[in-house]
Amino acid sequence: MKVLEDPDLQPILFGLFLAMYPVKVLGNLLIILAVSSDSHLHTPMYFFLSNLSFVDICFTSTTVPKMIVGILTQSRFISYVGCLTQMSLLIIFGCMDDMLLTMMAYDRCPRSSEEKKLTHISEFHLLGLSEDTELQPILFGLFLSMYLVALLGNLLIILAIISDSHLHTPMYFFLSNLSLADIGFISTTVPKMIMDIRLQSKVISYKGCLTQMSLFLIFGCMDDMLLTVMAYDRFVAICHPLQYHVIMNPRLCVFLVMLSVLFSLLESQLHNLIAVHFTYFEDVNISNFFCEPSQLLHLICSDNFTKNIVTYFVGVIYGFHPLSGIFFSYYKIVSSILRIPSSSGKHKAFSTCGSHLSVVCLFYGTAIGIYLTSSVSYSPIKISAASVMYSAVIPMVNPFIYSLRNNDIKCALRRLQIRTMQS
Repeated sequence: MKVLEDPDLQPILFGLFLAMYPVKVLGNLLIILAVSSDSHLHTPMYFFLSNLSFVDICFTSTTVPKMIVGILTQSRFISYVGCLTQMSLLIIFGCMDDMLLTMMAYDRCPRSSEEKKLTHISEFHLLGLSEDTELQPILFGLFLSMYLVALLGNLLIILAIISDSHLHTPMYFFLSNLSLADIGFISTTVPKMIMDIRLQSKVISYKGCLTQMSLFLIFGCMDDMLLTVMAYDRFVAICHPLQYHVIMNPRLCVFLVMLSVLFSLLESQLHNLIAVHFTYFEDVNISNFFCEPSQLLHLICSDNFTKNIVTYFVGVIYGFHPLSGIFFSYYKIVSSILRIPSSSGKHKAFSTCGSHLSVVCLFYGTAIGIYLTSSVSYSPIKISAASVMYSAVIPMVNPFIYSLRNNDIKCALRRLQIRTMQS
């Protein structure tokens, strides 16, 4: 707009936005401090309000400070990565504002007579995989072994990639982040289960349950997003090999990882907003060894329609869209590989994708299946079995899939072993 380009108007705009920004930040901070410090305001309504105030601070901080600096320095430029980052943050905080306002409207709705009959609780009982006392030592040994193997395997991959300069490429940068996410993923659930078996305790507090669910969703969604990013990386490497290092530059790689983290936090916040609204549940028993989101939702929602809407919404946003990105990437990859004349060239191109495809099939086959089938026919036994698969088995086998089928990783591990023995 030409009126905004008027140099006489710039000082007025600068002063106006400079005054508006601190007022908005200070106002929202005062609301957060008031809600946090006053025990009378520790209710769902003010919990949502404090979160809305925090999101509003972030929302306005995404655009206004940049505008103020731009007016002051008379600069209108923003880098490509900076523009994408600003757009992503604007969408994330704008979407959070939208969802929080929806939650606040729902909070104001009167409770039905059925919901009033539910029980107020402060803790849950994790029923685990089996109540058979003779089976507990076997489960203890099995899951302790799986956890140690997963921890050691993923740490070795991270160390091998960090220590070997030949592996300082986008593909292995994403793989090291995937290994880190896998460590966080399995550490969220399995150690708690091992301790419960050892101490013969099945109790987890309400806050502990929400914390475990949040971390589980954060690391699980990071796995989800990183697998999509790795598919895009393979697409660029095979379909645009000459431009690979230009496209997959370090800034873009870091940006994609940070975007994965932000989307993971957003998904976790979405589930928390649903769960924290309810302190009344149909039951205190969770038929699993951790606070599995779909089972917690089953205890919260007596209304099947609401439960199905939430389940399918999360499945579409965090299952269908990333999986669509993977399918599109591999459609382009296969089309490009089929145009390679030599069979050895085709085999070499396919071999770089085999490990990734194996992990994708394992992860998505169980993670999406558990969300979609739980809303159709709820079966605690099936959900528990699938939970073991994607929360313990997959983080354990991922290092083997990537190391046994990857000569670069095997060579890096051998060099790491030699350096360790020599030192």
